[in-house]
Amino acid sequence: MLHHVIVSFGKEKEFEFKFPGSAQSEEARKWFDHEFTALECDVVTPTGKILAVDRILSVAKYAGEARFAEQRTWAEQFAKYTAGLLGRELIRVDVEHYSIGY
Repeated sequence: MLHHVIVSFGKEKEFEFKFPGSAQSEEARKWFDHEFTALECDVVTPTGKILAVDRILSVAKYAGEARFAEQRTWAEQFAKYTAGLLGRELIRVDVEHYSIGY
């Protein structure tokens, strides 16, 4: 399966990743848990439960556009683990509007 992950920080500020296969969902969950903590992400949810999409969006937001531009290996890991966690072929992470599309 070929995956295509787009991370957008606004118009003309997009990072695209295309790759075969993805990480296992458990490995992806652990990576996002680690990054969420390391980046000191904060998400306010009405239930107090942080969903997978909240983790993905928060990690992208707190890491920032510069990290995607300057740390290609980290950005590729983000894309691989996003695909592993969500299990979709095409994923658009819209950081500006805090949403994920398929």
